Amino acid sequence: GLHHPVRSFGLFLSGPQPAVAPAPNRPDGSLRAGFFNSLLVLHYTPIPMTTSFNRYERTRTHFRLSEVAAELSVPLLGDRDPELSGIAPLRSATANDLSLLASRSYLAELGESEAGAFIVSQSLQEELPSEELRPRLVVEDPHAALSRLLGWLHSERHPVPGVHPTALVATGVALGEGASIGPFAVLEEGVVIGDHARIGAHCVVGAGSLVDAHAHLHPQVVVYPGSTVGKGVIVHAGARVGSDGFGYVFVDGRHQKVPQVGGCVLEDDVEVGANTTIDRGSIGETRVESGAKIDNLVQLGHNVLIGARSILVSQTGVSGSTRFGQGVVAGGQSGFAGHITVGAGARIAGQAGVTNSVEPGDTVMGFPARPRREFLRATAAAGKAPELLRRVRDLEARLDRLEAAGGPESPEHVRLGADEGTTFRGEASAEGDDDPRT
Repeated sequence: GLHHPVRSFGLFLSGPQPAVAPAPNRPDGSLRAGFFNSLLVLHYTPIPMTTSFNRYERTRTHFRLSEVAAELSVPLLGDRDPELSGIAPLRSATANDLSLLASRSYLAELGESEAGAFIVSQSLQEELPSEELRPRLVVEDPHAALSRLLGWLHSERHPVPGVHPTALVATGVALGEGASIGPFAVLEEGVVIGDHARIGAHCVVGAGSLVDAHAHLHPQVVVYPGSTVGKGVIVHAGARVGSDGFGYVFVDGRHQKVPQVGGCVLEDDVEVGANTTIDRGSIGETRVESGAKIDNLVQLGHNVLIGARSILVSQTGVSGSTRFGQGVVAGGQSGFAGHITVGAGARIAGQAGVTNSVEPGDTVMGFPARPRREFLRATAAAGKAPELLRRVRDLEARLDRLEAAGGPESPEHVRLGADEGTTFRGEASAEGDDDPRT
């Protein structure tokens, strides 16, 4: 385990304090304290940690490209089989690194990269310059290959089961086999911790909550009372699960809080990013269905439903009682009004402001959010506005000059622009006064 390098430290307190004899060491030998007039001295004895903040450790420090090819079940192209020691981006890779070419936008960096070998997508293989002779692996999906390769090079750490001596565990808490409770964690009454679950340092799990098997709460996560965290769920540092929804009614000149008595459920295989907040239901529940992935700094209001396998990118905000179908993708900083429905498979562009329901499979952009084609046409038209304004002002100036020369009642026909059928400020056209071009 890890050991703290500090054995003791002092904290000065203002004003005189009563002299108190130092308390004896705890049975585990972890902490004792004493007051000496104005000085509080804490003597800290190192104790083993039962968990580690780093989830992965490197298992292979060197490998041949042919080994990677065998792991990915693809052929090795090239006349060399280099020994490599790591994976790095093209820009920073050395001759000992394997790199990745997954996007056309990085083709320019390939020639300048020092990577000893690289993985390339099938679609980009034909676009490689003829002088590029380095060994490579051609795959259908480079990112999927990278994910598999990283798992091949690293293994997940398995923390030492047990409860850290500084953790506070209330009566009636049920701990599953192999569970790990980190330093200064708090488990309130009636909490259930599943087999091999991990509770990080300074986490608080509220009364009656369930953290199911193989779930992992990173440091400083708070799970409010009565919440459910499913199997294999990962909640990153600082996230809040089951906090009160933002519910008030205006009564007698003030905002009166509506009791938030519902629940909050994260189903199996959900991942929640750092500092994300998921409110509990006012009545009923807030639910994130299985396999959904939520980025950092996301806000979910009370009674929201997030469909299975949906993805919400950083700083997305979802107002209360809005419902997502399965497989929705919400781009960064997108916002959703309350009480709307976003259909299964919908795609919401970054910074879109969604004020109305979205049909299944639609892609919407902008504010207010509208179909992609419509938004792009409107954006293109808006880009032409300065030129159109200049042309209108030029036409107005020409009309002013013509009116000054011939008078407003001049019978002359004044024709402007490319449309020879358009008549301005003159006689009616031959078609008569009803001609819309007149």
